[in-house]
Amino acid sequence: MNLKNLAMWAVIVFLTIGLYNMFKNPQGSITQKNNIIFSEFLSEVDNGRVVQVEIQGNNINGILSNGEKFTTYSPNDPNLIEKLSNKGVSISASPLEEKMPSLLGILLSWFPMLLLIAVWIFFMRQMQGGKGGAMGFGRSKAKMMNELKGKVTFNDVAGVEEAKEEVEEVVEFLKDPKKFSRLGGKIPRGCLLVGPPGTGKTLLARAIAGEARVPFFTISGSDFVEMFVGVGASRVRDMFEQGKKHSPCIIFIDEIDAVGRSRGAGLGGGNDEREQTLNQLLVEMDGFDTNEGVIIIAATNRPDVLDPALLRPGRFDRQVVVSNPDILGREKILKVHAKKISMAPDVNLRTVARGTPGFSGADLANLVNESALLAARKNKRIVTNQEFEEAKDKVMMGAERRSMVMTEEEKKLTAYHEGGHALVSFNMPSYDPIHKATIIPRGRALGMVMNLPERDKHGHSIKYLKARLAVCFGGRVAEELIFGKDNISTGAGGGSGSDINQATQLARAMVTKYGMSEELGPVEYGENQEEVFLGRSVTQTQSVSEAVAQKIDKEIRKLVDEGYNQAKQILSSKIDDLHKIAKALLTYETLTGEEIENIINKNKYPADKQDLKVEEDKDSSALGSIGLKPKIVH
Repeated sequence: MNLKNLAMWAVIVFLTIGLYNMFKNPQGSITQKNNIIFSEFLSEVDNGRVVQVEIQGNNINGILSNGEKFTTYSPNDPNLIEKLSNKGVSISASPLEEKMPSLLGILLSWFPMLLLIAVWIFFMRQMQGGKGGAMGFGRSKAKMMNELKGKVTFNDVAGVEEAKEEVEEVVEFLKDPKKFSRLGGKIPRGCLLVGPPGTGKTLLARAIAGEARVPFFTISGSDFVEMFVGVGASRVRDMFEQGKKHSPCIIFIDEIDAVGRSRGAGLGGGNDEREQTLNQLLVEMDGFDTNEGVIIIAATNRPDVLDPALLRPGRFDRQVVVSNPDILGREKILKVHAKKISMAPDVNLRTVARGTPGFSGADLANLVNESALLAARKNKRIVTNQEFEEAKDKVMMGAERRSMVMTEEEKKLTAYHEGGHALVSFNMPSYDPIHKATIIPRGRALGMVMNLPERDKHGHSIKYLKARLAVCFGGRVAEELIFGKDNISTGAGGGSGSDINQATQLARAMVTKYGMSEELGPVEYGENQEEVFLGRSVTQTQSVSEAVAQKIDKEIRKLVDEGYNQAKQILSSKIDDLHKIAKALLTYETLTGEEIENIINKNKYPADKQDLKVEEDKDSSALGSIGLKPKIVH
């Protein structure tokens, strides 16, 4: 393919050079002879210096007595021949013939047209991915995987044991069909991998290709959709034709929601390109002409938008859920990725797995990679537990911004704000333990308190959610108690993801989705629903009565006020602990959950850091040492 492109560009360059030379010197061959005027020619004839002439029409080419060649143009002189004969000049005459153009001349004359044709072919091949030229426009773009290059097996896939069992059965069926057929079982026609992004759906499909001794074709759902109607359907037909030739085989379609969305959402009535492609896919998977031995494996993270006809048995016989791994699965995934790096003996992957709840396989791979990069920056030869902790904090909370300049007042306010979150969280037994508190700016936040659950959770009680509301208001209440209402900052607000926003959204979900309001009962009041109109997603507001809307707002405000008052009660009664935590944050910048517990319960500060002693004297108390006077609001 590269040689063809090189030859095409070589022809274009050759024609360009020839055209340039033609226009630069169009009469280069004529200027090689001495061109004289006709009167001078007659004078030379009279002097007897002309030896030989060749007459072609009105053009005369001749040779002088000294051997010099000349050329001239003659008018219609009837006495010229007689004069030449009298002087003994050798005369040869021929009619003026039109010479045939040379091959170069033909090429140069056709150069503009050839250039346009070459450019058109080049762009058409680029649009089609270079497959088969204009006649291959409707051919499938499925690629056959080479299992020797970057081979992935089931040993490289961890944390999704149930999903592996489902697809292992498909691989075993392909290896030994009689094992299942003797009991009357049929090979599954399709297998749909469903799960959040980054959980390993594509990796699982690559493992199937590595384990199965059958051809494996891979293609993306977007490769079917084309700007010309009918091309996608043609590519589906061609893909299954390739599958029949290599049967039994596996065809993997990644992101199938690009082509498998529900039909009837547009104006075309099923005549648009995407819906025609889906119709052809449905027919090929389970129509009159069945494709025995061709198994379709597809992956998507949006099964809710797929067409119901695509999900029925006979097409996708089974749906394999690839969910986020639990603590055991995370440990296995970390072990798989940790094989590629050199780890120190102090790294405990079980501890790392416990501290990463909700992480997907891609997140864990990123965590291991970040720890290796951090160790390389420090010129270390092995990755220690310190790098893993720093990488985990970076992934969870964002990168540190130590270069950010903050005034002492901003640092003090941030320390009390984060100290309020930490103290309220510490006094909520039903809430998650504190993992780390810091006043080092990370991401867009000036400080952060991170809580991690002791085990994986799949649901939350109303007691836990109310504790979460109180923790959200811990920072705002701490600012009010210490600095007064007139000096509170915007740290608790600031848009999506802020403390107030999180508390409001959580309270709204408790009332309208989770049915945790005694006034409204266990009824779901969905507010925003997406409805498809003319092929576009339009957000519509579900109509609720004015009375119900007022009750919803009242219940939301009730839950928010309850969390605010609970945070205020805790911080008001434990104001000395708040001063301790704030002073420790100002000194150390970052505290772990264990260090916060020692500061509150044992008045013990970290031994590996600067030793702080809190004197009993009021003048040298934790609050007085940083020059602040509390403003307690009861």
